[in-house]
Amino acid sequence: MQKYSKFFIDGQWVAPALSTPSLLAVIDPATEEAFAEIAMGTKEDVDLAVKAASKAFETFSKSTVENRIFLLDAIRRGLEERREEIAQIISREMGAPITFAREAQTFTCIAHVEAMIDILRTYKFEESLGTTQVLKEPIGVVGLITPWNWPLNQVICKVIPAIAAGCTVVLKPSEIAPLDAIIFAEILEQAGVPAGVFNLVNGDGPTVGDAISRHPDIHMVSFTGSTRAGIQVAKSAADTVKRVTQELGGKSANIILRDADLEQAVATGVTVCLSNSGQSCDAPTHMLVPAEHYEQALEIAAKIANEAVVDKPSNASTEYGPLASRIQFDKVQTLIESGIQDGARLVAGGLGRPDHLAVGFYAKPTIFADAHENMAIVKEEIFGPVLVISPYDTEEQAIDYANSSHYGLAAYVQSGDKAKANAVARKLRAGSVFVNYPHWDVMAPFGGYKHSGNGREGGPHALTEYLEIKAIVGYGA
Repeated sequence: MQKYSKFFIDGQWVAPALSTPSLLAVIDPATEEAFAEIAMGTKEDVDLAVKAASKAFETFSKSTVENRIFLLDAIRRGLEERREEIAQIISREMGAPITFAREAQTFTCIAHVEAMIDILRTYKFEESLGTTQVLKEPIGVVGLITPWNWPLNQVICKVIPAIAAGCTVVLKPSEIAPLDAIIFAEILEQAGVPAGVFNLVNGDGPTVGDAISRHPDIHMVSFTGSTRAGIQVAKSAADTVKRVTQELGGKSANIILRDADLEQAVATGVTVCLSNSGQSCDAPTHMLVPAEHYEQALEIAAKIANEAVVDKPSNASTEYGPLASRIQFDKVQTLIESGIQDGARLVAGGLGRPDHLAVGFYAKPTIFADAHENMAIVKEEIFGPVLVISPYDTEEQAIDYANSSHYGLAAYVQSGDKAKANAVARKLRAGSVFVNYPHWDVMAPFGGYKHSGNGREGGPHALTEYLEIKAIVGYGA
């Protein structure tokens, strides 16, 4: 079993502050067996990392844009060189099918770095407004807390714009899927990122995450995870009045308008919902269809779910692998059971593993119908391969239903009339609205309304989050 007993602090791999640190097993969700161990950090480890980041900020914050572009390009090359290794470790630590890990989980990482390089080439860090010169300066030391569902993607969505802005970083990756971040630290080391600019401390949320959130010398915290945990991060950060950005939960509606191609819209909607085994915060998990097409939509959805290839992540033909952990598996099973007990109609899937899989945290692709708005499967983020389909009578009813959620991360609209779809999109209270299942846009800002968080990742908006605004009034007088 591979042991990862060191943290990356001040440009070196160092032993934890505790002489006998706590160790945590990293579980392969396909086998339910441990295949690695990581050391768990403490407040003292965070203090050392923050001290290194604070010292490095004094010089790195003054680095040139050209220097930062050079570093990002070196990081990009490192990611390309170790792309297959990253895909393999993501597949093993959180269960992503290997084809998906290669084509999605690692592809987005490289695309984000390439996009930030392009952004830096033209980004204006200064502008004149009247007699005032407005400067955009790096905010300082940033603490980054990332999740397990898109593990390296979320690390890169935070670390890369932070470095591009001239900030220094203390990262706590998910303890469920931490190994990709260790590879990433090695890539940054090889790329020549100056000592102290990037620091990695493994650990759990209540210990390392809380220490980062509370630390007086961290000027910003960026967190991705559950709404419950995000609230705690904000509370912990409040006493030091640091900036807090959060990308939290979602319960995204998918409105299929009457003029949409029903079969294509429903089939694609199910496939997108099930992607990554439903473990994406912007998954379209509540489909709204015209009442007169309701039963037909259920038949289409059931066929897609029943034909889904759920199998071992190592198989190239596998479409959907296991859920990432026992905790997540149990949560999904509990919510499926609640839907059944509450009287929702089970159209496909249900409790337990697929019949051909005796071991692993695999869940059946599940479709529910006839669910009322007070059911947990309608209100809560399930974060598994579960879709609820509901009928609507009028377009306004569908919009109201979509906007009634206390989440507001994403929404989806399908229509044969692009102008109509765009008009509906404008009425939805969500940070991202996807019209007719568009191709992924690396430049699109990503983040939520309401309980889905604040702040944005992706494109130039990501860079802006790590900058402070200084106005020199009278500069041009």
